[in-house]
Order: sequence, then structure tokens, then C-alpha cells
Amino acid sequence: MSLSPEQRREYRGIAHNLKPVIIVGDKGLTEGLQEELERALNDHELIKIKVASQDREARQQAVTALCEASGAELVQTIGKIAVIMRRAQKPNPKLSNLLRQKH
Repeated sequence: MSLSPEQRREYRGIAHNLKPVIIVGDKGLTEGLQEELERALNDHELIKIKVASQDREARQQAVTALCEASGAELVQTIGKIAVIMRRAQKPNPKLSNLLRQKH
């Protein structure tokens, strides 16, 4: 499922005020990090990830690997921050960043 330019614009706007909930450190994509990513995507649907690597290529690979592992869609990357989105089967209106913005 690819995002349309309009959807990307909307999601970027929603994500603008969000803080990163996942930080990929020196250990890379550990099992614990992937579990936390799953939890964050199920709860919030739209999240920011910070990749601490100095190497641009390594950051890009980490974000791509996270998206593939979780089935999430990349919305945008700026520097060390990536915004990804995955719709939940049963979104929680109190936690979902997508639903909270529509009120």
C-alpha cells in the first residue's frame, strides 16, 4: 500500500509535533527494539523514529529494515528522524495519533 502525496502531506502535518518514540542506537535492530516498534505502531499508528547513526547510508538502511520488518509505510525522513505509519486493526482513539488529530 503506497501513500498518495496528499496522505503524505497530511501525515507529515500530524507528525510535526510528535516526539520520537523509538530510538535506534548503536546496537541496531535488536529484538527488544522490534517488539517496542510493534507496540508503538499498534498504539499510535503514526510514529517518529530517531536513528542515532552518523552514517546517512546506515540510517537509511535501518529505517528501511524497520519498515520491512513491521509492515509500516515510510512517510518521510529528515536527517536522523523518520516518520512511519501503519494502520492498526482496532485503533485506540486515546492513543492513535491519526484519530486524535481528527477531533
